[in-house]
Amino acid sequence: MPVGIEAMNLYGGSAFVDVMELAVYRKHDLSRFDNLLMKQKTVALPYEDSVSFAINAAQPLIDTLSETEKERIELLITCSESGIDFGKSISTYIHHYLGLNRNCRLFELKQACYSGTAGLQMAVNFIVSKVSPGAKALVIASDLSRFLVTRDEEGELTMDWDFFEPSGGAGAIAMLVSEKPDIFELDIGANGYYTYEVMDTCRPIADSEAGNADLSLLSYLDCCDQSFKEYKKRVFKVDYCDTFQYLCFHTPFGGMVKGAHRNMMRKYSDLSREAIEADFQQRVQPGLTYCQRVGNIMGGTIMLSLASTIDNAIMRNTCRVGCFSYGSGCCSEFYSGVVSPSGQAKLRDWALGKHLDSRHRLTMEQYEIVLQRSELVKFGTRNVVLSNDLIPGAWKTITRNVRENKDIDIGKRIFLSEIKEFHRHYEWIE
Repeated sequence: MPVGIEAMNLYGGSAFVDVMELAVYRKHDLSRFDNLLMKQKTVALPYEDSVSFAINAAQPLIDTLSETEKERIELLITCSESGIDFGKSISTYIHHYLGLNRNCRLFELKQACYSGTAGLQMAVNFIVSKVSPGAKALVIASDLSRFLVTRDEEGELTMDWDFFEPSGGAGAIAMLVSEKPDIFELDIGANGYYTYEVMDTCRPIADSEAGNADLSLLSYLDCCDQSFKEYKKRVFKVDYCDTFQYLCFHTPFGGMVKGAHRNMMRKYSDLSREAIEADFQQRVQPGLTYCQRVGNIMGGTIMLSLASTIDNAIMRNTCRVGCFSYGSGCCSEFYSGVVSPSGQAKLRDWALGKHLDSRHRLTMEQYEIVLQRSELVKFGTRNVVLSNDLIPGAWKTITRNVRENKDIDIGKRIFLSEIKEFHRHYEWIE
């Protein structure tokens, strides 16, 4: 029985910064930034959070469904390490504002950057089980890096997240999973898992991140190799070089993916350095295109890479895509699926690249304002009313895109308006 992604959409936020401009502003070693293979990163404005990102990614998908089809969404899984409550799942807000059927199972998954794959595989197994024939599942991976500026004992501003700042992005990927895998049909049973405990990166504090960059890289490389080896045990006659026409990776930053692919090619081929570089450009680079413009969105990054691959690859025939998913801590999985030219055409109808083009570019001064005002919506905020005049140019871009942009099927957008006694309230712009 075919199962997979029937439809998917990206919401890459409403504002971004240029990574090289940020590097110059922070007075970093620019030669190191060339190796990041990053161009832009989405910045979450104070009136944006994991809930609004998720709804903005999913709403366009819901709008394409008939009422009968919408009623068949019986499972809603949100995948995030940017939760807003220790108990209440962000799924509850998303379910409400999307107007989904109340006869729906919903919950939230947290497993670092592996969560998007965990949600997708759980949804696929729900469909395959046929416990409710014809049902659909909605899986949304939504995350953001909200860097807080604090003051030390002398009152000086402090920032202890230099390692994460250039690549930490924000965004959401929504996927409708069903028996009609128009976009991406998964190879059922073709999965290689590999996991062990490691303290590479983590969020010990709700609004900040910590980690060991070197340890994270080594764990990522190890898991890429070991999960693929397990995949090979389960799938007959698999070859890293020949089985997959394209490869997509969890992408903390592009340079990490390039290193992992080079490491795999050296182990599983005898190609020259030049040939490995050509292979990277052909099979891997299409999946980096959007990741280089959004940044690391944790659980959704592997899905962002998949969407980027499908959108930007050359597909004259049905292609098999290998996917490597990694989550710090850690859990990893190598799996695969197929994409047809018609599936590519369907995804291209969403104009994901044009959506990214429509974001507001923040100046460094505006970016600093956003960093300092993010304190307003830190984890545990009890009461606050959000204003959209913090960055007037950004809000003007948002409203213009919703009301005037004819090249992108936006329709409407939702944003956080108020937190009242911990309860979050959102407002639509139409």
